[in-house]
Amino acid sequence: MADPFSTDHDSPFAAPDDRRGLLIVADGAWIDDADSLANAAGLRLLGTVPLDQAAARLDMQVGCDVVLLLCRQPDPLLERLIVQVETIAIQSRMAVVLLAGIDTLDMAYACMRSPQTQLLCNPDTGDIAAALIAAAHSDALPHNLHDATHESDGNRLQRLSEEVSRLARTIEALTDRPRPARPSFEMPARIADRQGSYAAMPAMAPIGATTTVLDASPVTAAQVRDLLRARRLRADFLPGDLFADPAWDMMLDLLAARLEQAHVSVSSLCIASAVPPTTALRWIRTLTDKALVERRADPHDGRRIFIALADDAAEQLTRWFGASRRYLNA
Repeated sequence: MADPFSTDHDSPFAAPDDRRGLLIVADGAWIDDADSLANAAGLRLLGTVPLDQAAARLDMQVGCDVVLLLCRQPDPLLERLIVQVETIAIQSRMAVVLLAGIDTLDMAYACMRSPQTQLLCNPDTGDIAAALIAAAHSDALPHNLHDATHESDGNRLQRLSEEVSRLARTIEALTDRPRPARPSFEMPARIADRQGSYAAMPAMAPIGATTTVLDASPVTAAQVRDLLRARRLRADFLPGDLFADPAWDMMLDLLAARLEQAHVSVSSLCIASAVPPTTALRWIRTLTDKALVERRADPHDGRRIFIALADDAAEQLTRWFGASRRYLNA
């Protein structure tokens, strides 16, 4: 019989500890300083288990508040495992951090159901640090239900920012050996054309405008793609990182796809954003929260999720094109 107060990471039981518990699910030695990572985040490490043992471990694990699941490479076990983790997260308000690769991003995104889940794609140390800090201090977790009444949002954000910085410095100091190389994420120089014949609604005059007639010709996908190419062209003449605008780039790409009657996957939208995928995922969540984009299930495959412009957002973008062409054509 297992010792209920064991500190062995291979046991689902742990000695009494006020810190929140972190369980890491990962194959190989990618996270070789898991103890240091957990301690720096203010979490107690419950263990590191491989994918083929994770389902059984999750069924019997007690005191688990945060799960860090490494799913960078396709694996037959991953989809079922993520669904299991998400189910537990919804039932227990457990925080989940998924570390996906570009090849597993769409699958992981489709499996997400819990608002407590953070999805990262090819993250660096700082991204992981920020995600663990956010999970450790989440007000939605049972341990922290009373914290929000004692601390203002500004103070809490400041504290989290300081914790992220401290964690990143700690990990940098503790990690002396080189890590295995992570997959690179090379952004394409241009966004490729797609063919389509769908025409958008004519541009409408803004509310309160005079009787001046806007350009009533329909917006085409080719025009939207041309605008995207012009935005990419800036990087040939000026530093690209000065003008990063991932939300706008993603909305333009979604508008072009809508005009082409094409579906856009999460991974494709991350590429269109021209920023690292983890940054793009944060913007996708922001746009979703603001009801500018929507998750839509693939009618032919319920396990796949596409991202699309909300109807109101598409109408506003179309009206913007109509209004802006007055100046571009002057």
